[in-house]
Amino acid sequence: MKIPKYKKILSTIALGLAFACNTSLAQTIAPFKNGDRVVFVGNSITDGGHYHSYIWLYYMTRFPNMQLRMFNAGIGGDVARQIDERLQDDVFNHNPTVMTLTFGMNDTGYQFMTGSKADSVYAQKIGVSYASFEQILKKLKAHPQVRKILIGSSPYDETSKIKTRPLIGKNAAILKVEDFMRDAAAKNGWDFVDFNKPMLDVNAQQQQRDSLFTLQGFDRIHPTNDGYMVMAYIFLKAQGLAGKKVAEVDINVKSRLIHAENCAVTTLKTTSGAVEFNYLAQSLPYPLDTIPQGGGKQTKSQADALNLIPFTKEFNQEVFKLSGLPADKEFELRIDNTYIGKWFGAQLDSGVNLAVYHSTPQYQQALAIMHLNEERWDIERRLRQYYWLHYSILKPKGMLYNDAESTMDSLQNYAKKDFFVAVTLPTYRTARFKSVREAWLKEIELLTTEIYRDNRPQIHHFTITPAGAPSPHEKTSTF
Repeated sequence: MKIPKYKKILSTIALGLAFACNTSLAQTIAPFKNGDRVVFVGNSITDGGHYHSYIWLYYMTRFPNMQLRMFNAGIGGDVARQIDERLQDDVFNHNPTVMTLTFGMNDTGYQFMTGSKADSVYAQKIGVSYASFEQILKKLKAHPQVRKILIGSSPYDETSKIKTRPLIGKNAAILKVEDFMRDAAAKNGWDFVDFNKPMLDVNAQQQQRDSLFTLQGFDRIHPTNDGYMVMAYIFLKAQGLAGKKVAEVDINVKSRLIHAENCAVTTLKTTSGAVEFNYLAQSLPYPLDTIPQGGGKQTKSQADALNLIPFTKEFNQEVFKLSGLPADKEFELRIDNTYIGKWFGAQLDSGVNLAVYHSTPQYQQALAIMHLNEERWDIERRLRQYYWLHYSILKPKGMLYNDAESTMDSLQNYAKKDFFVAVTLPTYRTARFKSVREAWLKEIELLTTEIYRDNRPQIHHFTITPAGAPSPHEKTSTF
């Protein structure tokens, strides 16, 4: 059933209020700082997911002078024991200053059971996970210089009415894993962020109007792109970054008073019915992809998350206010001679959020950063597929980092009975050559360097004129 637009708006407002009051979001961890090297450690939700790239994209655009490096260290299917076994080679080899750690989805298993038998199986698996976590703790404590952020796993969705049969009690078991992670963070003075409860709240709220809704996708496990954006939102909110504006300009035409936040306004000119000035922000608006991206059966885009969370209100405000113009007359805004939109004087007096206008030069600049970041993510994803084959398939057979031709032959035979190996094998066929992997790493570094060269905000010229006034230099798009 199609939901009327006004009801969607009310739903989004209600959700924003729910998030504002939700104690599960009242978590505080320090933001990243210049020079940080952040490694995100986890299972397939990290391995094939976007939440860490969406987090980095925020830092790329909001803090363009802050040089960061972020690394994906997820391996699909991993439990705590497997994470423990690869910590040195796959995590600490990146020389991190910060690492995040999440697990629990695979640790609790995938068994269809109910009642006391299910409770017994879950208890046993949680005990095994805890024992492995104790080994992880020893390794983490051996690196006191690395800041640790433990993350409670994104949830398993048991309540959506999608066709996939739910595993009853699984998320409760995941929460027990989360409990001992939270306790360890508190005892050791480490940070902790919970993805589980806030995402469950979104599911519950949305399932009231659509019983098939889920952030976790068709398998109830792996988030869709909007789910990953919700995770990025939760993380950034925990870092205390909500409310930090892209920029704000407030100009009184009559008094020529200027208020500029996180930006500079120069060469202000006011003539009869027109206002001009130069604008240099210290940040770029946050761009959101409107196309489903990434592996798996992605049907949702990053931008779809805007229907679920108040991200624009809290994180993406580039405010332009102009007071002193006739309230009932329309005015047009051009930036660098490109038409952006028109508003009544009363609307300009209240303020316009330019971050939602994708035609602005600054948003277009941010879009380029987004696409460069997606290219970087895609190459890194290929490397993670290579390491997945090694850690999940070859290591148990004593063949870790054995990339001989005979290994390729063995994997081709194995792929006939393992779907996941079959879909990963084309990448491995190329990645098994060291020179190829080294070239990919160089590409990642080249893209990252390009991002930090191209993400510096530029000076833009704003022109505000009465609607319909001639603009001989206006740029238009032609096909």
